[in-house]
Amino acid sequence: MASGSAIRYAQAVIELAADEGSFDRWQHDLDGLADLVNDPSAGGFFANPNISNSEKLSVVGKVLPDLHPEALNLVKMLIERRKVAILPDVAALVDEAQLATKGIVRVDITTAEPLDAEAQALVSRQLSQMLGKDVQLRPTVDPEIIGGIVARIGDQLIDGSVINQLRNLRARLVAA
Repeated sequence: MASGSAIRYAQAVIELAADEGSFDRWQHDLDGLADLVNDPSAGGFFANPNISNSEKLSVVGKVLPDLHPEALNLVKMLIERRKVAILPDVAALVDEAQLATKGIVRVDITTAEPLDAEAQALVSRQLSQMLGKDVQLRPTVDPEIIGGIVARIGDQLIDGSVINQLRNLRARLVAA
């Protein structure tokens, strides 16, 4: 879950992008910045308080020379406030907002086994009908759920896993 800071910065970017019609440019810049921050060596570099802010900003400029001036201003502000680590969350929140403007909702699904393309299409159709929106799936695999599917849509959880059904059954048997 994103921090309050990430949410506030993302909201500011979303407002700018909506006003300018520049979601794609912002998303491109934020994805590049998120990749940079997620790189283990670069992440350590940006977290190091012994490295000056100007050096950090210089590295951003060298690694990502096509950053739009507004994105560069955002990075500068985050560097000064020692909040560069929130960039991946900001990028994800802006991406979700961009999808929402297109009527698309991102759904994280977890299954015990990988789903083939046909099964993903079926799950996508069913969730789309249930939500009344187009769905973009982000599948993950977790053998511990034994079977079934767990879907997370924002803060809503739909748990149809076998392990959850077994827990519910056990709770009912203990209560009886």
